[in-house]
Amino acid sequence: MPWQTLATLLLVALPVLHFWWRKKYRVLQETNTLAEKKREDLQNLCDDIRRESKSQQNALFDSMIEGVLILDQESRVQHANQSLIRLLKLPPGQAEGKTIMETIRIHELAAIIHILEHKGQVMGTEISVPGKRNLILEVNAVATKDAQGNPGGYIMVFHDLTRIRKLENTRREFVANASHELRTPISMIKGYAETLADGAKEDPEALDRFLGTIIKHADRLTLLVEDLLSLSKLESQSEALEISKTNLHALLQSVFDELASRAEKMSVTLVDNIEPGLNLLMDESRIRQVLFNLVENAIKYSGEGKTVTVSSKKGLQNYWEISVADTGQGIPPAALERIFERFYRVDKSRSRESGDTGLGLAIVKHIVQLHGGTVWCESEVGLGSTFFFTLHATAPQTPSGLALSPIQQQDAGNQEFRLASN
Repeated sequence: MPWQTLATLLLVALPVLHFWWRKKYRVLQETNTLAEKKREDLQNLCDDIRRESKSQQNALFDSMIEGVLILDQESRVQHANQSLIRLLKLPPGQAEGKTIMETIRIHELAAIIHILEHKGQVMGTEISVPGKRNLILEVNAVATKDAQGNPGGYIMVFHDLTRIRKLENTRREFVANASHELRTPISMIKGYAETLADGAKEDPEALDRFLGTIIKHADRLTLLVEDLLSLSKLESQSEALEISKTNLHALLQSVFDELASRAEKMSVTLVDNIEPGLNLLMDESRIRQVLFNLVENAIKYSGEGKTVTVSSKKGLQNYWEISVADTGQGIPPAALERIFERFYRVDKSRSRESGDTGLGLAIVKHIVQLHGGTVWCESEVGLGSTFFFTLHATAPQTPSGLALSPIQQQDAGNQEFRLASN
C-alpha cells in the first residue's frame, strides 16, 4: 500500500479514535461520579442508622432506673444516662468526651476499668461516693467488643444501695437496742428473785422491798413488749385503720381526764385550746394513743408548776395542725433530729427511772404517717418544746377514687403543712 494511502487512513483514524476514547472517558467519568454518589449516599445512610441506633440505645438507657455509664476504649465517656446524672449530680451534657476521672472523680472506678482490661467483667462491687450524701453504690461492669472482636469500650451499671444499707444499719441498731432494753428488767427480776431464793425471803422488810422491785421491772418489761408489738404492727401495716369522723376536743378531754392525777401530782396545768366542734377523720384509738403519749411526755418532762397546752390550727389542703406545747427545759438542737428514733432518749437515766420505754415518739410518728400526716418538733432550751402533727379533715383521694397511701399523702402534704405553720 502506497504511503500516501496509509497516511490518509491514519489521518482519518486518529480523529475517530480520539472521539471514541473521549466518549469512553466521559462514560467512565460518569460511572465513577455515580459510584461516588452512591458511596456517599450509602455512607450517609449508615451514619443515619448508626445515629438512630445510638439514639434508641441512649433512650433505652435513659429510661432505666439504674445509672448507666458507657465508655470507649480510652475510658472517655460516650453516654451517661439520666439516672446516673441525677444520682451523681453530674452537669447535663458536659460529661461526654471526658475521661472518667475528669467526670466522676471516684478512684475505685479507675481500678474497676483496670480489672476489666484483664477479666472482662466485674460484678457486685460496692463503692462509697465521697460527699455529704454518703452514697453507697453497687457497680456491675463489662468490657465490650466490636464486630471484629476488638476491644470496644466498657459499660457500667450503678445500683444505689444507700437506703438499703441504712435500713440494715437501722435494723441492727434496733435489735441491739431492743436486746439491751429487755436485758435490764430481766436481769433485775432474775437478780432479786435469786436473792429471795437464797434466803432473803425470811426477812419481811427485804421481801416486801424486793417483791416491789420485781413487780416494777415486770411492769416495765410488759410495757416494753407491748410497745414493741404495737410498733411492729404499725410498721407492717398488718392492722387496718378504722377511720371515722371523731370530735378531737372530746377525745382530748378523755386523755386529760386519764392523765389528771399525774398532772396534779406534778402541779402541771393542762390547757385545751382545741376547737369544740373540730371533727376530723381518724382512727380514734390510734390518735388517742398519739395524744396520750405526747401529753404524758409533756407532763413528765416539763417539771413542777409548768403548763401543757394542746392547740389546733387550720392549715392548707384541708389539713389541721395539732400542737402539744410545754414550758419545760426544752430539747437540745442536736437531739431534735433523733427524738423520733426508736429507743432514743434525750436524758437516758431520767427516762428509765420514769418507766419510759423509748418507743413512744416512734409510735406517734408511725400512727400519724399511717393517717397521711406528718410530725415534727420545735424546741428551745430553757423555754420548752412543741410537738406538731397533722390530720386531714376529709380523706385524700386519688383520681380513681382510691385512698392515697400514707407515703403519698405525706409527700403531697408536707409542703402545705410547713407553709401553714409559718
